[in-house]
Amino acid sequence: METREYGYIRVSSKDQNEARQIDSLLSEGINKRDIYIDKQSGKDFNRPEWQLLKGNLRKGDTLFVHSLDRLGRNKEGILNEWNDITKNICADIVVLDMPLLDTRKHKDSIGTFIADLVLQVLSWIAEDERTRIKTRQTEGIESAMKRGTKFGRPKKSYDSMSDVEREEFIQHYNEWKQGNKTAVQTFTELDMTKTTFYKIVKEYEETLKPI
Repeated sequence: METREYGYIRVSSKDQNEARQIDSLLSEGINKRDIYIDKQSGKDFNRPEWQLLKGNLRKGDTLFVHSLDRLGRNKEGILNEWNDITKNICADIVVLDMPLLDTRKHKDSIGTFIADLVLQVLSWIAEDERTRIKTRQTEGIESAMKRGTKFGRPKKSYDSMSDVEREEFIQHYNEWKQGNKTAVQTFTELDMTKTTFYKIVKEYEETLKPI
């Protein structure tokens, strides 16, 4: 039975460049059509290209990845996927930047033990790094909030509107006041929440009052 070689690439976002990983896989002689790329977090394995790749893997095939953290960053998830591929599907895995993690070469019991030990350590490191990143992000947000930095969308007000936005608001406001449309239609067409709409209505009506 003919066996095939596949490559898998993961980058955390659409802004990250996968060129380095592609080059390392192509240098192994893997056909570009057999390289699967996901652009999302490594927190779990619910990724479309990963699932498609696993569905195509057959006994005797080989999966190449540039580094272990490209598989994922969750220790339990990495170990489960690794065992599923190597023991249930009976395909091999090669981690290019870690020669010990090449299941083609370590078929004897000592080699398997060493590879499993390295896998356990590296998968723990990958998960620990993910935890550290999340902790740093949380601490950074908390620190920024203490300094008065505000997150999320700025609250909209009549004063913060541009001239064009005010003109559009007034047009819709007048139609609503004349009974030509409901409040729901009005704030939906203005792409506002109900709360924001009535807040701006109040602010606008304040400007109409004689001084």
